[in-house]
Formats: sequence, C-alpha cells, structure tokens
Amino acid sequence: MQVCLASTSPARLMLLRQAGIEPVTLAPAVDEEAVIAETEAQERRILPPAEHVLLLARLKAADVARRVRDEHPGFDGVVIGGDSMFELDGTVYGKPHTPEAATERWRGMRGRTGVLHSGHSVFRVAAEGDPVEAHAVAEAAVTFAADVDDAEIAAYVGTGEPLHVAGAFTVDSLGGAFIERVEGDPSTVVGMSLSTVRRLVRGLGVSWTDLWRDAA
Repeated sequence: MQVCLASTSPARLMLLRQAGIEPVTLAPAVDEEAVIAETEAQERRILPPAEHVLLLARLKAADVARRVRDEHPGFDGVVIGGDSMFELDGTVYGKPHTPEAATERWRGMRGRTGVLHSGHSVFRVAAEGDPVEAHAVAEAAVTFAADVDDAEIAAYVGTGEPLHVAGAFTVDSLGGAFIERVEGDPSTVVGMSLSTVRRLVRGLGVSWTDLWRDAA
C-alpha cells in the first residue's frame, strides 16, 4: 500500500518515517492566504482555528489526490494532507518568519499555555474510481516554561529554528527543553497527529500496518 504526503514539511515527513512509513511527497498547489481570504469574504466571518486548518488540509490533500496518479503512474494507496496553527488567548499565530516576531512571541508565551490546532485529510486513491476522503482536527495544549529568560530566547531565535514553524516553537528539537507539558497526542505538536491519521486511514478501509515500509 503506497503513501503520498501532500506536503514538503520536513517535520511531517520525519514523523511518517519514524512511524515506519516511507512516503512519496508532492507539494500541493494551494494559495493558502487567497483561499482563506476568499472564504472569509464569502462567509463574512473570520474562520476559527479548527475550521481554518481543516479547510487548508482538505484542499491540499484534494489537490495532490487529483495529481498523484499522473505523477506516479499506478499509484494505489493513501494521500495525507495537513495544516497547523497555534492559538494563545484567542489570538492565532502562524510562522513568525522574522527574528523580531519570534522573539516577541516567545516573550509572550513563556509561562503560559496555548493550543496547537492540526487539520488532517486522508484520501484513498485506488487504481480506478474517484478518490474517497476522511478528515478530522486534532488539538494539543502546550505549556511553556515560565523561567525561559531573554538570553535563552535570543539564543533559540538565533538558531533560526522557530522562524518557519507554526507558533515559533518545536517540541521535537531545540525548542523541546522550553516546553513543560503537552496535553494531547504529542505528534500533533510536531505537525500531524499520527493517532488521528491512523483512525482516518482505518475509516477508509486500510490497515495502518499495511502502510509500513516493510509490509508484505
């Protein structure tokens, strides 16, 4: 059973590999900012985090599910897409991109708890017929250490790691030492809830263990 990851995220790829899965990867052709802006304009409201990440996850997976058989002839398996964002006190944070923004974020996060929202979409793509989809949102609460000082923040930001990840932190790399507690599936904070993906895959009639790279 083949697996395609509808993402170029190194963290999501690493998660699947650690779980025994070696996927092919395809970058989804989705203009995320334009999609959200158009949807919010049409519905005349700001999408809450869970709807935001689920909409993008579904669009990314759907785009790749339409293309995968052309780019990988004979593909028979599942396509997995995801999207994540971090919420703290009702404010949603994506990737900070600049050292200044990352530093400000960390000064505001220390000693507090936020929620990482992660949208998931899985398509069963068979050799014939239309792809079939299942989707869900997973959430995990993240508590940051209160005693993270300005020197530690400057050193962490200086590594560049927090600039290009949702919420400006990682739990599986350099940022992990500054996080005191995660409530929920820890892999959600890395970028994709493996337990949620397993449940979605099973709902599509596929055994999770059939996705392992060494499965017969």
